Amino acid sequence: MCFAMVCVLSMSDRAIRTVSIVGARPQFVKLSPVSRAMTRGRSRIDDRIVHTGQHYDDAMSRVFFEELELPQPAVNLGIGSGPQGWQTGRMLEAIEAYLAESAPDVVIVYGDTNSTLAGALAAAKLHIPVAHVEAGLRSFNRRMPEELNRVATDHLSETLFAPTLTAMKNLQNEGLSARAVLTGDVMYDAVLFYAGLARARSSVLKNLRLANGQFGIATIHRAENTARDELGKLLDALNAAAARFGQIVFPVHPRTSAVIAKELPDWRPAAGLSMTGPLGYLDMLALVQAARWVLTDSGGLQKEAFFLNCPCVTLRNETEWVETLENEANSMAGSDGARLEERLQLLTRRPRDFDTDLSRQDGPFGTGHAAERIVEAIHALGGSTP
Repeated sequence: MCFAMVCVLSMSDRAIRTVSIVGARPQFVKLSPVSRAMTRGRSRIDDRIVHTGQHYDDAMSRVFFEELELPQPAVNLGIGSGPQGWQTGRMLEAIEAYLAESAPDVVIVYGDTNSTLAGALAAAKLHIPVAHVEAGLRSFNRRMPEELNRVATDHLSETLFAPTLTAMKNLQNEGLSARAVLTGDVMYDAVLFYAGLARARSSVLKNLRLANGQFGIATIHRAENTARDELGKLLDALNAAAARFGQIVFPVHPRTSAVIAKELPDWRPAAGLSMTGPLGYLDMLALVQAARWVLTDSGGLQKEAFFLNCPCVTLRNETEWVETLENEANSMAGSDGARLEERLQLLTRRPRDFDTDLSRQDGPFGTGHAAERIVEAIHALGGSTP
């Protein structure tokens, strides 16, 4: 009788076993608040991190685990870069093998990368419930690899963690509302937690000899923006912007750097365009808090600029983060940068307010408690209660 009671208790009280699949720097940021929430209170979640190796450069990977104080991955699959089909196929094979051996209760995937799709597909085929963090985003541009990844992942997932009401509406329109949970945005959680640490710990402003409010930031990395002709137009637009509007700090993504070296060897940055290698998360947060404006094709940086009250110009034709467009906090310059000069002219007429209020309690991205809501829902999905 006692033995039976012990067995019942041990089975009902055991921790939920989850696997978090990540591979790119934005996913490390999204994982960080969820990982912290899993360790608080009575959560009892045993999470194992699988790093696909999609971003394998130390500046794009290892430094993020260190700065964000993330647990070390249970395994690094070391897939690396390559054509989309090759990369996704290699990930699918390796993730499937790991999941078959570890048999978790829930697999958690983040965002919209090839790692996201491979993780969701491997888990779904093994009949393991998939939870998708940052579900329901739509740019409605099927030429974007990220759009295909996020749509497929949402339809493969058992539970969809939507960051905004817009995302919830998108899921409803696709018949997925029964699986959707409005959580808020985990990247907002992360910015609330790390913005002050970035100001205190980062020395990037000193190292690059930057004065508060005297520079802009630019990033370019998306596949559709880094083909030879498209990247050439954007680089010329950045040069023109630096010559007219002042210094721009340009941390160069490895993909972008490789295209410049191979396809655009004669291109040179203007005097005011300061190129650096990839920067860590805290350095980027410190730069955004001090910059005049941000120019980017990154979805994550659009949001971070929004959270930190830094004007943003997006180097694309559309954005999945339509909430950032409110009150002209963000605007579109086109994937060729054709409207960049016009957008920056408008920004010079209304200088940035550096009195940043991070506590947007009535904002579209939630209240900074998305990770806690996600952990609660994972308990329900894993058949337990917190």
